[in-house]
Amino acid sequence: MGNREIKEAKVKELVEKFQRAQAIILTSYKGITVAEDTELRRKMREAGVEYKVVKNTLTLRAAKEVGFEGLDSYLEGPVALAISYDDPTAPARLLAEFAENHKAIELKAGIVQGQLFDTAKVKELSKIPPREVLLAKFLGSIKSPVAKFVYVLDAIRKQKEEANA
Repeated sequence: MGNREIKEAKVKELVEKFQRAQAIILTSYKGITVAEDTELRRKMREAGVEYKVVKNTLTLRAAKEVGFEGLDSYLEGPVALAISYDDPTAPARLLAEFAENHKAIELKAGIVQGQLFDTAKVKELSKIPPREVLLAKFLGSIKSPVAKFVYVLDAIRKQKEEANA
């Protein structure tokens, strides 16, 4: 297989990943150590996020094929992709948390559910809690009024029992 065929296969693979992805976050990793990279990859894998380094030209070709425009300026220097197929906030959140202690990691941009996010928007996205936390808060907010209502009904029942006794 020639070099051109290998590149075409990689672009095709990226196109498929981009089409399925909920979020794709571009990050600069220049200056990261092997140990730090290993730690980051482990955290990403545990969260179900695919983290990979791909040539910028191949990323750009795949992005254009899928219809993602405006990535040209972000694909300069060493860039890694964090791709999530389930949780659109996970890659941004994980990278931002990791960047707090590892200054070599820099959030560049992202594509979230088909929309281009600049660095500022990716940082905002990283502050959104995980899906499970949001669901727990939502259920808690629903449970509280229902629990109060049940408590009132039980108090009324007890009053009626006492009145009949």
